[in-house]
Amino acid sequence: MFRSARLQLTLFYLAIIAMLNLLVTLSVRVYAEQEFLRSNNAQRSEVREWVVRFFDTPVPRSDVAIQNIQDEQAQIVRQHLNEGLFVINMCALFLGGALSYWFAGRTLRPIQEAHESQARFTADASHELRTPLANMRLENEVFLRQKHFTEEEGREQLASNLEEIQRLERLSNNLLLLHQYGQTALVRTSVQVKRIVDDAVHQITPTATAKNVTVSTDLADKSVLVHRESMVQVMDILLDNALKYGAKGGEVLVKGYEKSGRYYLSVQDKGPGLAAGDIPHLFDRLYRGDKARSTHVPGYGLGLALAKEIAQANQTTITARNNPHGGACFEICMETAPRKAP
Repeated sequence: MFRSARLQLTLFYLAIIAMLNLLVTLSVRVYAEQEFLRSNNAQRSEVREWVVRFFDTPVPRSDVAIQNIQDEQAQIVRQHLNEGLFVINMCALFLGGALSYWFAGRTLRPIQEAHESQARFTADASHELRTPLANMRLENEVFLRQKHFTEEEGREQLASNLEEIQRLERLSNNLLLLHQYGQTALVRTSVQVKRIVDDAVHQITPTATAKNVTVSTDLADKSVLVHRESMVQVMDILLDNALKYGAKGGEVLVKGYEKSGRYYLSVQDKGPGLAAGDIPHLFDRLYRGDKARSTHVPGYGLGLALAKEIAQANQTTITARNNPHGGACFEICMETAPRKAP
């Protein structure tokens, strides 16, 4: 589909170039003809004055002779001009065709990438939605085949259905949040980084305690321009991600420092780190790297995609990399708030 669209767009660009070439060629041709005619008339006037001045008599035949010579020269000039313009037009069309094909590819590339991303997202979302539905259907069909079941077995079945329903609810809520942050402009204010981090750490502490993970902070005291509640949500996502994939019984470090008018806030874990092939896709929707871990780590692959959307809504950037000494590092780059006048 996109190959055909690229060829059509190339032909469209080439048609525009051909029309511009034709317009420029005709304009040059008409202008050159007028200039040559004006030059010939001026030359004949000068020769006539020269004959009258030096021979003291007009020679009518001189105009005819001069005009014949000028017509021959004009014919030669027209031929050379036409040949030159033809060569220039052919070169322009050839070069324009190559550039049109290249520009058509550049024009369609974002559309193609968005289309492919949307297709992957639709397929992945359909899969994630089908999985809990299929589980509930299978469990209910098996359960209904039993002729007799106890009240406890019924409660267990209802609890299992409720768990799958909660999974679907979380998935739908995250999808709605992705759309919301992609469409909403957030109001940024001056917020102390320590307040953002403290709120996020407070929310994640019970989970960290249950996993025997220590969350420590090393922050430079500074204020940044962000939407406070949404940035707390970003930090909560990053901390939760570190607890899921970091080494159990290890440490998660939240570090912040200022550099060149920007504030860098990172979440670092002591886990196995990120696979090189996963890093470019970590913030894609429904992408889950390291398939071996994905089988036993709960989630849908929407957390980091949501964090990226929120970061962009706050006019900040978020990146991922591996630490030199092991573990993953997710870093947010924020704009520092101007100092208040004393």
